[in-house]
Amino acid sequence: MNALIIDDNEMARMMLKELAGRVDDLTIVAECTSAFEAYNLLLSETVDVLLLDIEMPGMSGLELTKNLVNKRPIIIFISSKKEYASDAFDLNVVDYIIKPVTSSRFIQAIDKAREILNSNKEEVNVKEDEFVFIRDSNIIRRLKLDNILFAEAMGDYVKLYTPEKFYAIHATLKAVEERLPASRFLRVHRSYLVALDKIDSMEGGVLVINRTPLPVADAYRSALSKRMNVI
Repeated sequence: MNALIIDDNEMARMMLKELAGRVDDLTIVAECTSAFEAYNLLLSETVDVLLLDIEMPGMSGLELTKNLVNKRPIIIFISSKKEYASDAFDLNVVDYIIKPVTSSRFIQAIDKAREILNSNKEEVNVKEDEFVFIRDSNIIRRLKLDNILFAEAMGDYVKLYTPEKFYAIHATLKAVEERLPASRFLRVHRSYLVALDKIDSMEGGVLVINRTPLPVADAYRSALSKRMNVI
């Protein structure tokens, strides 16, 4: 795994670099002293994990996360403040560590990131646009695309809903979106991805699938209207 440290405090960066050096499969590719510096670096570099502080001059870690819309790395927030945790997890980050960072807490967060990287590569695989393989507990199951109603992001997991039940997989909604065919599925909210042919109705900022109301964010409403081919 490749990681980027982003913190305006030199001692904090040194501490994270030392902890990372104890993990065999973790490589620190760069250190940034500001979110702006990190944003510019990420325009040209691919990084697996961000070890990201929140309170920084110019742009906060939360603002940086919101601006990383394309191929966002796995994010682990590392902050001295507890009050940002709720906002952070609303952005579907992997973990939130309170400083000072202990070895065990750091390894716990890195283990989560590693699991998600592996799940992104292995747990959801499209096969000829007909079905996906998902890991349901310790069982790999085949799930027909036609049975998927919508997907919902829930922290470190994504719930795939069918008419009968839902399956919780350890992945990000972005990873699921990239592996499902764009011709059939569309993001309508930061937490929801829907099957277009399963939409029953839409009114205002809410659509209904299988009697379940789902929010449609303003940023996605125009694209959804075009894809619904309303006459």
